[in-house]
Amino acid sequence: MTPDLILLAILDGLSYAGLLFMVALGMTLVFGVMGILNMAHGSLYAFGGYAAASTVLLAVKFGLPPLAQVALLVLAAVVVGVLLGAIMESGLLRRIYDKPAMLQLLITFAAFMIFEDLQRMIWGTQPYSVSDIVAYFGNVDVVGITYTRYQLFVLPGVALLIFVALRWFLRKSSTGRQIVAVAHNREVSMALGINVKRICLMTFVVGSVLGALGGALALPTTAWVTGIGAEMIVLSFAVVATAGLGQVEGTLVTAIIIGLARSFAVYLMPELEVLMPYLIMVLVLLFRPQGLFSVAQARRV
Repeated sequence: MTPDLILLAILDGLSYAGLLFMVALGMTLVFGVMGILNMAHGSLYAFGGYAAASTVLLAVKFGLPPLAQVALLVLAAVVVGVLLGAIMESGLLRRIYDKPAMLQLLITFAAFMIFEDLQRMIWGTQPYSVSDIVAYFGNVDVVGITYTRYQLFVLPGVALLIFVALRWFLRKSSTGRQIVAVAHNREVSMALGINVKRICLMTFVVGSVLGALGGALALPTTAWVTGIGAEMIVLSFAVVATAGLGQVEGTLVTAIIIGLARSFAVYLMPELEVLMPYLIMVLVLLFRPQGLFSVAQARRV
């Protein structure tokens, strides 16, 4: 493998890791605070991409400049995340908090299947693409390799910004400390006067926005097709399970590991590209069933 291919694999891996982290972070945040493994999270990713595609294509039709298209892309993802997240939490999840984990898993999986059909009803099965946004950011030369600024700076940069902002929010703000308290012990938090219902709603909405935003930001780099949410939910689960359920820092590290491993597999062993994330997960869980991080930290956020 030549130095150029090694560098290209690293750049591809970091770009992919940024997207994977954003989506997996929403899932692990919800589990860490609410104790629910949301199997419909991949649908939020898909809806974010579809909503962004419709919004950007409409903006192109009206002749809006590329920068406005980018702003609308992000806005569409946020709106979809807030609406679907609020509806799911208040209309569905609030009724199953005290139910067995298996029932919670089955109900959220049923929600995922419903969302999949809803996507087909609204957007059909034709692929959507808004690759002009990538062209708008242009290319940059990295040690002799031409690479898109969108994948090099925007995707990893947004992921890192979200990570830093979330850590600051959880540690420094009053609401963030309440979220951490609910994650550690819901009953004690209620006794202390914390509005647990509000915290759960807020947490799920934030997690939903992260999932939808990941889909919107992934849209310019790929064709958006039916079933893309199913692929991402499995990949996100691989990241979350490998890191340890509820682990924010671990999710970042694991997303980078899986992103780089998958990227190198593309250049060295293409037949292992799809298998690589799950192979890493299996190997980790065989030796550390609690994930890469300790059980004591598995429910922290």
